[in-house]
Amino acid sequence: MPLIKAEDFANGDQNSNFCLYCVNEKGEVKSCEEIFEGGVQFFLQAIGSDRAKGERLVRKNMIELPYWQHKDCKMLKGEMATEEEFSEALKNL
Repeated sequence: MPLIKAEDFANGDQNSNFCLYCVNEKGEVKSCEEIFEGGVQFFLQAIGSDRAKGERLVRKNMIELPYWQHKDCKMLKGEMATEEEFSEALKNL
């Protein structure tokens, strides 16, 4: 999620590296599985993609974030969206 407005950041803290959807009420980062599934559901609703495409898009997005680069999360293993596919999906939001 683009972090543009204060309300986009976790707990409204513009110094946070996380968006409001990646943390729980206590400000703790949610599990990889929770964030992954939330992202898939977002793409399914926002652009009407199929589940497989939604998973590829979320995987591409999460793997590029520093927090997830060194985490061993099985959800992040698998096929990723291409740069073109990801750019097209973002344009359709």
